Order: sequence, then C-alpha cells, then structure tokens
Amino acid sequence: MTASPVSSKKAVSKAAKKPTVAKKTAAASSAATAKKTTLKAAPAKTSTGAKKSVAPGKKTPAAAKATTTGSAAAKAKAAAAAKAQHEREAKAAAAKKAAAAKAKAAAAAKAQREREAKVAAKEREAKAKAAAKEREAKAKAAAKEREAKAKAAAKEHELQRKARERAAVEAKKLREIEAKKKAVEAERQRKQREIERRNQEEQKRQERRELEERKRQEALERKMHSKPYANDVAFLAELRELLLETQSVTAEQITVLESAVNDLLEGRERPEYDEEDGSSAGSDYDRDQLKMQLDNERLKIELIDVALARVDDGSYGRCDSCYEPIAKDRLRAQVPVFTCVTCRANG
Repeated sequence: MTASPVSSKKAVSKAAKKPTVAKKTAAASSAATAKKTTLKAAPAKTSTGAKKSVAPGKKTPAAAKATTTGSAAAKAKAAAAAKAQHEREAKAAAAKKAAAAKAKAAAAAKAQREREAKVAAKEREAKAKAAAKEREAKAKAAAKEREAKAKAAAKEHELQRKARERAAVEAKKLREIEAKKKAVEAERQRKQREIERRNQEEQKRQERRELEERKRQEALERKMHSKPYANDVAFLAELRELLLETQSVTAEQITVLESAVNDLLEGRERPEYDEEDGSSAGSDYDRDQLKMQLDNERLKIELIDVALARVDDGSYGRCDSCYEPIAKDRLRAQVPVFTCVTCRANG
C-alpha cells in the first residue's frame, strides 16, 4: 500500500528532529564536565599558592595530600575528557547515522513523492483526458444543440420575417386604401366646401343684385313719379301755351288734310277718271301720303293731350326712357316731346 505524502513528511520531520536532541544532550554534557573540571582545579591553584608560602625544600602533609589529590583530579579530568570525547564521537556517529537515515528517509520520501506525483500526474492526465473527452462530447452535443436551435431559430425568424412582410404588405395596402378613402373624403369635403362657398358667394351676389335691383327699382320708381319742373310754375305755364298753340295749329292742319283727302276721293269717283293713263296711280299715292300725314297729326293731337295732362299734374318734362329731366330748350323746341336727347339718339 502506498504511503501518503503527509505521513512521509511527518517521518522525515521526526528523523530530522532526533540529531538536534542528540546535539543538545552532548552540549549539555560537555558544559557539565567543563564546570566540574574547573571546580576541581580551583583547590589545586590554592594549594599551589599555599605551597609557595612554605619554605623551599620542605614538603608539608598538606602539600603531599594536595599533590595526590591533583593527580587524581587530573586522572578524573582525563577520564571525563575521554568519556566526553567518547560521548561526542558516539553522538557524532549517532548524528551521522541519523543524518544518513534522514537522508535515506528523505530520498525514500522524495522517491515516494515522485511516484505519487507520477501517479497523480497520470491520474490528472487521465482525468484531464476524460474531462477533455467529456467536454468535447458536451461541446459537440452543445454545438449540435446550438445548431439545431440556430436552425429552428432561423426557421422561426424566417417565418416571422415572412409574416412581418405579409403583415407589412397588408398594412401598406390598408394604409393606401385608408389614404385613398381619406383623399376621396377630403376631395369630397373640399368640393362640398367649394360648392358651399360658391353658393354663399352666389347668394351674396344674388342678394347684392337684388339689393341693387331694389335700389334701382326704388330709384326708378322715384324717377318714374318724379316731377322735374313742378316747382317752376312759370315754365309749366309757358309749356302749356306752346302745347295749346301747337294743338290749335295741328287741328287746323288736320282739317286741311281731311279736306284734301276727301277731294282726292271725289276725283277718283268722277267719270272722266281713267285708270289706264296712269293718273290713278299717282292720285292713290298722294292720297296715301295724305292719310299717313293725317294719322301723324291725329297722333300728335293725342300726344298733346297727354302732355297737357302731365303739365296739369306737374310731371311733364320727364323722359319716358331714363326718367331724367328733359332740357328746357328741347321742351321749347319740340312740342310735344317725351324723351331726352340721349334716349332719342339711342333708339
């Protein structure tokens, strides 16, 4: 069974700690030995000093004893030093052995770690390969799924696009139809407003024409019943005299014309009247001219009567066409007269 890296590290640390303890023990023993040697050597020095105080050539019992004691101390010291040396060598050997064991344990631990690292690397590699294979499989599956989703999404997008295009076309047609309806309705309303405007304008023009016509009729009525010279009594009296004088002259002229016509008729009834020599045609023409002149004179008499009636009510001197006053000179020059110069010239 393969040891774990943690247990190997613990064994190495324990092996490494052992030489340290040995080193500490050796150091403590050396210090104790040196201290004992120092303590034993101190009386020797004292004895030496005391020895110096004795006379030369004489050995006292204390000196002899001190010499014996010094030899024993030297032997003990040498034995202790040898023992310490032996202990140091033993400790050094133990340390060397421990170091070798530690190095061997470290090498074994290193080899174990290397083997474990290789095994772990192989396991990691196998896991990595398996993970890579699994990832590749998942990636392929995900790619296939994404591709399928992309195809489905593309198909759905295409269907939605076509649906949007159809909806846009339908909406455009509806907008065009609605726009045409609005345009037709707007044109109808515009025409209706134009007709209403024209009707209103025509109604206004008609009202203006009617107002103007009423004003004209009122003015015409005023003119038709106007009496331009009603306040000029002397002028009306003068016109009456002229009319009566003209009436008298015209009556005499009618009497003369009637007599001439009668004479012509009597001459036509005579036996000597001959129609073949052409004299009858001339007499008929003369008679017709006289009759026409006679009719004009009779009409003049009637007009004079109308003029006299107008002079009586004060309306004589008003033009029968434009109802404007006729100039006094024209009224004096032509008797009777019922139109002004302008209306006479126009028709």
